[in-house]
Amino acid sequence: MEFQSCFPIWDKLSEAQQSSILHSLTLRQIKKGTVIHSGSMDCTGLLLIKSGQLRAYILSDEGREVTIYRLFDRDICLFSASCMLRSAQFDITIEAERDTDLWVIPAEAYRKIMEESAPAANYTNEIMAARFSEVMWLVEQVMWKSMDKRVAAFLLEESAIEGGNRLTLTHETIARHLGTHREVVTRMLRYLQGEGMVKLSRGVVELLDEQGLVTLRDT
Repeated sequence: MEFQSCFPIWDKLSEAQQSSILHSLTLRQIKKGTVIHSGSMDCTGLLLIKSGQLRAYILSDEGREVTIYRLFDRDICLFSASCMLRSAQFDITIEAERDTDLWVIPAEAYRKIMEESAPAANYTNEIMAARFSEVMWLVEQVMWKSMDKRVAAFLLEESAIEGGNRLTLTHETIARHLGTHREVVTRMLRYLQGEGMVKLSRGVVELLDEQGLVTLRDT
């Protein structure tokens, strides 16, 4: 799989712009658990995932993590190059959840193309709008949704990502994604188990009643 086939606006760039990207980008292999980008002062560059999975999250003042979104094959991460967006700075950490191959376009190289190319500028704005929508959705969940609904939503999302109902997850991992304490997650999971929606074992959460979780999430 070549970069050209993965970059959505490749055909809308001039030959000079295409050449500039190809000469500046690098292909990196990232091991699971590696932090690729950390905070607004770290300007890694634009990331395009060839294969793998990344997690973008923020840290509270107490050091708790809250997952904002995940990135998968062919997804683009713009916040890792937030330094090129002069009016916006984001203290976001990006970590590999699986072994990941990705291309990195240096921020300066991409900023130059944005300044020259209307399609590139428009595409960048579309990415920003989509990411801000995800951030606003997260804010809504944190402010208005009870923890049992958030846990149900997370389990359903994780099941869709993994393609199965048997999830290898610790309570601590779920707590990190949701920005809460492990004890809170344990209490919620035991409640869901008591309702017959999940079955718990060491390091595993098995979804038994997916429709029940959907109903809980959506009410």
